[in-house]
Amino acid sequence: MTDRHHLLVHGATFAAVGDRGDISGVRGGSSPDGLFVRDARHLSRWQLTVDGAVPEALTPVADGDGARCVLVPRGGRQEPPAHTLFREQAVGDSSFVESLRVTSNRPVPTTVRLAITADADFTDQFELRSDHRTYAKTGAVRSRQVLDDGLEFTYRRGEWRSCTTITADPAPDAVEETGTGARRLVWALHLEPHGTAELVLRVIARPHGEKRALRVPRSPAAVNDQLLAMEEEFVEGVAFPTGWPELAAACARGLADLAALQVPATGPDGEELRVPAAGAPWFLTLLGRDALLTSLFVLPYRPRPAAATLLALAATQATETGVSSVAQPGKIVHEVRHGELAHFEQVPFGRYYGSVDATPLFLILLGAYVERTGDTALARGLEGHARAAIGWMLDHGGLTSRGYLVYRADRGGLANQNWKDSPGAICSADGTRPTGPVMAAGAQGYAYDALRRTAWVARTAWEDERYAALLEQAAADLRDRFQRDFWMRERSFPALALDGAGRQVDALASDAGHLLWSGLLDKEYGEVVGRRLLEPDFFSGWGVRTLAAGQPAYHPLSYHRGSVWPHDNALITLGLARYGLHDEARTVAHALVDAATAAGHRLPEVLAGYGRDTHPEPVPYPHACVRESRSAAAPLALLTAVGGA
Repeated sequence: MTDRHHLLVHGATFAAVGDRGDISGVRGGSSPDGLFVRDARHLSRWQLTVDGAVPEALTPVADGDGARCVLVPRGGRQEPPAHTLFREQAVGDSSFVESLRVTSNRPVPTTVRLAITADADFTDQFELRSDHRTYAKTGAVRSRQVLDDGLEFTYRRGEWRSCTTITADPAPDAVEETGTGARRLVWALHLEPHGTAELVLRVIARPHGEKRALRVPRSPAAVNDQLLAMEEEFVEGVAFPTGWPELAAACARGLADLAALQVPATGPDGEELRVPAAGAPWFLTLLGRDALLTSLFVLPYRPRPAAATLLALAATQATETGVSSVAQPGKIVHEVRHGELAHFEQVPFGRYYGSVDATPLFLILLGAYVERTGDTALARGLEGHARAAIGWMLDHGGLTSRGYLVYRADRGGLANQNWKDSPGAICSADGTRPTGPVMAAGAQGYAYDALRRTAWVARTAWEDERYAALLEQAAADLRDRFQRDFWMRERSFPALALDGAGRQVDALASDAGHLLWSGLLDKEYGEVVGRRLLEPDFFSGWGVRTLAAGQPAYHPLSYHRGSVWPHDNALITLGLARYGLHDEARTVAHALVDAATAAGHRLPEVLAGYGRDTHPEPVPYPHACVRESRSAAAPLALLTAVGGA
C-alpha cells in the first residue's frame, strides 16, 4: 500500500496500520487505514500515547503477516529514553489483537501513563474511495458504552446493526471522553527498576447479520500460529522447482498469501465454503473473474479452491433479469458485497453481474477441473448451472444475435465489463473510446474455450453427444468469424475489440495473449502474435505491457493503458507455451520472477510500464492492491507453463 500503511489480512478481515501501529481515521485517499470487516470500517482510530505524547518509532512496522514495532518517547541524545515499548498486532477472523510491553530503562521505580484513543465510524468502504461520492444515511445512530474491561461502539440504521467491542487485560483505569466521539482508554503502569508491564487489547467486530459465536484470540502470537497453519496447509505437497529458487520462493509466497485471502461463501445447498477473495484493501470479497482465474492458476497444485469457487458462483448465478445489477438468466456474478450501502441498494454491488467474461470462465474452470481431477460428480451436480451459462452466452450474451459476446456500458456500474474494466481501457491506438456495444477480443477467446470444454464435459460426464456436437460447431464458427473480423492485416495483429458498428478498435494490446491461452488463433497467427508481444514496445523487461508503447493512448502509470499486470502475463505465458513458443514463455516468466524477487517474492496487482533498460528496479503502480489473489497465483501458472526452467 501507499502512504506507509501496512496491511494485515485474515480471511474477510483486514487492518491497515501506520509505521507506529496507529490508525488515524483517514477518510479518503488511495489507502485509508482502519480495521475492516465485510466492507465496513470497525476501527477508525487506534492511537497510542505515552505520558500524553505520541512516541516515535525506533523500529517501524515492517511488511509481513503481523505488525511489530519498537517505540520510545521523543527526546534527544542528552537524555536516553526512560522506557521502551514493544508493540505487536495481528488480525484474526473478525478480530484484532494487540500486545503492548513497556520496559523501564531507569534504575528507580517509575509510573508510565499509557492511553489508546479508539473510535469506530462504521464507514462503508465505498464511502472511502476517492471518487467524491456521498451517500445519505437517514436515521443512522452511533452509540458508545463503557464496559468493566473496555468499551463498545454500536451503529444502527433501520434494521442494520453492527458493533465493535474492545476489551483489555488488565482493564483500563479510566475511559475518558475526547469531545470528538472517540474514547480514550487509560492505564497508569507502575514499573519497578528496569521492570516490565504488559497490556493485551482485543477487538471483536460484529458486522450486520453475524450469527457466529466469535472468539477473541489470546494474543498476536496465537493469531500468527493460526495463519502459519493455514499457510502450511496450502503449501504442503506442492513440488517447487529446485533449479529455480526464485520461482520456488514466489510460488511459496503466493500460496501463503492465498491462504490468508480465503473468504467465506455459500454453495447451492447452503454448504459453507472458502473461496479466493480478489484482493485487499478494496476487494476483499468474491469477484467472479478473479476467483475463477486464481483457481485456474492453482488447479494443478490445489484443486480445492476450484471446486469451492464453482459451487459459490453456481449459488449466485442469476436466474432473472435485473436492471441495476445487470443480471440476466444464466449469467455468473461479477461482484458480491455485504456492506451497508449494498444492503440498502445505494450501490448496485450486493450482487452485481457487470462482467462479460465471468460466465465463460466459469465453464472453462468446470471443464479444466473435471479434466484434472476426474470429479464427474461435480460436473453432473452443476449440469443445470453450466447449461444455463451456455444459454446466457448464446442468447443474452450475444453469440447468436451478434456472433460475439457483447457488453454495454453500465452508468451505475462499470463502463467496461471485460478484465480491463477502467473507463478508458478499451480504446483505439489514439485513445478514442468505442461507441455503442463493445465486443472485446479476449472475451471471444474465453467463449471459444468455454464452448469446447463444455462440449467435452457434455460428452464425458453428461453423456449428451448431440449437445456436445452443437457446442463444438458453435466454437468452430466463432473461430472462423473472429479471424475474419478481428485480424488487422496491415498490422498482423488482432484488434482489441469491435465497436457497435463492427469497426475494429485498433490499439495494440496484451489481450492478444489471452487468445493464445484460449487457443482461438490458428497456429500461424498465434506464432506471429506471440513473437510480437516480446518486441520492445510491448515487453518492458518486467513483463508485457497492457498497451504497446509508442501509441498515443499509452501511459506507463495508467491502470490499463501501458501498465504490467502479473496475471495478464501469466495468461500470456501459458498461451506462449501452448503455441510452442517456449523461449518467449521463459523470457516473460523470468521477467515476472525477477519483479517478484525485487519485492520480497510477492507480485503486486499491477506494476508501472517503465522499461527495465532505464529503470533497473520495478516501478510500483501507485494504487495497486498489494495482496491480490490472481497475482499471488501467477507464479503457479508460470511453473505450469515453463516448469523449473
